[in-house]
Amino acid sequence: MSLTRLLGAEVRRREDPALVQGAGRYVDDLAPPRAVSLALVRSPHAHARVRAIDARAAAARAGVLAVMTARDLEGRVSPEPAVGIPPDARRPPRPLLATGVVRYVGEPVAAVVAEGRYVAADAAEAIVVDYEPLPAAGDPEAAAAPGAPRVHEELPDNVALRWSWTHGDVDGAFARARHVVRLRLVNQRVAGLAMEPRGCIAEYRAGALTVWAGTQVPHRLRAGLAEILKLPETAVRVIAPSIGGGFGCKIGYYADEALCALAAVRLGRPVKLVLTRREDFLTTTQGRGQVNDVEAAVAQDGTVLALRCRTLADLGAYLEALTPYPGMLTGRLITGPYRIPAAAYELTSVFTNAMATAPYRGAGRPEATYVLERTMDAVARVTGVDPAEVRRRNLIGPDAFPYRAPSGLVYDSGQYEVALDRALALADYKRLRDEQRRARAEGRLIGIGLSSFMETAGVGPSKIAPMPGWESGGVRVEASGRVTVLTGTSPHGQGLETAFAQIVADRLGIPLDDVTVLHSDTAVVPAGVGTFGSRSIAVGGPAIAVSVDKVLDKARRIAAALLEAAPEDLAWEPGRFAVRGVPGRAVTLAQIAAAAHAAKRLPAGMEPGLEASTIWDPDNFTYPSGTHLAVVEVDPATGDVRLRRLVAVDDAGRVINPMLVEGQIHGGLAQGIGQALFEHAVYDADGQCLTASLMDYAAPRADALPAFDLDRVETPTPVNPLGAKGCGEAGTIGSTPAVVNAVIDALAPLGVDHLDMPLTPARVWAAIQTARSRRTPP
Repeated sequence: MSLTRLLGAEVRRREDPALVQGAGRYVDDLAPPRAVSLALVRSPHAHARVRAIDARAAAARAGVLAVMTARDLEGRVSPEPAVGIPPDARRPPRPLLATGVVRYVGEPVAAVVAEGRYVAADAAEAIVVDYEPLPAAGDPEAAAAPGAPRVHEELPDNVALRWSWTHGDVDGAFARARHVVRLRLVNQRVAGLAMEPRGCIAEYRAGALTVWAGTQVPHRLRAGLAEILKLPETAVRVIAPSIGGGFGCKIGYYADEALCALAAVRLGRPVKLVLTRREDFLTTTQGRGQVNDVEAAVAQDGTVLALRCRTLADLGAYLEALTPYPGMLTGRLITGPYRIPAAAYELTSVFTNAMATAPYRGAGRPEATYVLERTMDAVARVTGVDPAEVRRRNLIGPDAFPYRAPSGLVYDSGQYEVALDRALALADYKRLRDEQRRARAEGRLIGIGLSSFMETAGVGPSKIAPMPGWESGGVRVEASGRVTVLTGTSPHGQGLETAFAQIVADRLGIPLDDVTVLHSDTAVVPAGVGTFGSRSIAVGGPAIAVSVDKVLDKARRIAAALLEAAPEDLAWEPGRFAVRGVPGRAVTLAQIAAAAHAAKRLPAGMEPGLEASTIWDPDNFTYPSGTHLAVVEVDPATGDVRLRRLVAVDDAGRVINPMLVEGQIHGGLAQGIGQALFEHAVYDADGQCLTASLMDYAAPRADALPAFDLDRVETPTPVNPLGAKGCGEAGTIGSTPAVVNAVIDALAPLGVDHLDMPLTPARVWAAIQTARSRRTPP
């Protein structure tokens, strides 16, 4: 029924005017009357026994209303519910306030509620905690070693989960291989670093709890708070106001929201907590954190015969929402867009004395792509085949879909070689290689890096995904003819209000401004799953589109009654139904809506109103893909890496709004470049985070990013009626290995074949000096 009038159009974001004028309303902008502040006492130790807590001085301070420790919560709260945790994973309980032992720096030990933020903070500092430091497991390799300090004493070791699969004759492929490539690759921990630190406000009035929180999943947070606080879910309302970034770090439960809510119930006053940047660094889930040992069996022509990968994943101290799944998704995607007939994957996930890891933009897909694309460049090196040609020889062809990967995933559609060719053409690859040869002759270090990738998006089918994967959408045509859309997704920067309005206006043939999109309030939208995993357009979009079609089906029957015609004799034209063959005999959508609400001329048995809702649960993931290409120049005197170009060709399926897609790709590219060159959440052997401020944690700045050259391929997915695959994470997935491959390519004449991320000037400079010392005769 689409008129293709607005789908694919470059419509400006309707969300932007309010934001650029400072009219956004974030948690810290909200100030309910009589609100008080909550402050948390956090552990300075990564691992310690709590011997005693003396809160008497704090409780006696003027303006202090309440002090809470774990003892005060006994019997009042339920354990934090598990979300997206494999049933065979070890999951020790995660207390809201530490009970006897602290397991990471920043773990909350006590809470103070007071009249004002600074009064609460001062009172928190007055609480004296007697700690007995314990040995810490500061990194995954230390945690996995025999005899390592146990993060949870009740467990026999630090292993939370083991998971593996094998497909095909892996050993036979390695036995007959001409080359065997081996790499040890580290995907370092990184911080999500949303512009807005986490925050929440809770208010309890007349038996009803309202929570304002910067969350990507309002309905899930509602369910979790109801369970933790032992309240009926109908008594809890969650509102997500404007949100300054999420990136996966705001999809779980944190102690903050529950403690605010508990204090609000106890005191009968609104309670507010907004984290400082340091608190946000220490206590917001982080991403990546993998050590990957990979082997590839390779034929002389560059064909990969088999792949083996062993992954050690750093989970942190507790299992937060979906914590184990990035490592598992890395395994599901370890063969990526390539025809690799035999493969094996082994995952060991361990607890460490650090903040938990969880999904961060890409969530397992960047890790898998980094492993695979570094491997492909190593294949090119040992065989002497050009890196682009190595990829071409191994890519899955367009006629192979649906394609069942060795991991069991079924890829929906793709044109992988088209994306590769388009990226090579956009970059003028042959000219770049010629330029590189000339530069090397002059002693300059120019590098070119490629990355072809495929990812899962549209998370996810409930029958496959680790949690409910459906999404809700509702469409209501008001008596005026204007349209209200309800979505269970929770937009926070993607431009989804614009995109959903385009879908509805296009299908109904009405002006875009006649569509209002409501979201992020559990009292307004009755059900929803949320925004993460590139799912809003791919899962939330079809829920809305199908609801529109249901509305049009009812509107056709009402129009038939108004026009005294048979429904099958009506033709849908932009914004109206017309009788075929009878010029001028038509009724507009607004007239139909007015009649539906007046309920005077409806067909027999039809309910008044003109609205419909849909729960869309797809049969499969969607599988976006693409090729990214980076060009760098390395300064041999300083090790500084200058990113000269970044070409990104992405296939997100059918594109609803190219401007929105480009915006998502831009942001993802910046974060992918950040991991490659700058970012690292560093913990020492004692579990102390050494990068808990923006002075110490290096995020990419605008002057480090080039202008991006973007293009796209559109291969519609058969998984949903829109054909849209999703694009929110693609930029992060393809860019990191492209940049790293480019830097290693630049250093190849010196004999450098690998460096761990981030490729900082100090690390690159040291590699150059080491390489030169080896080449210089004594």
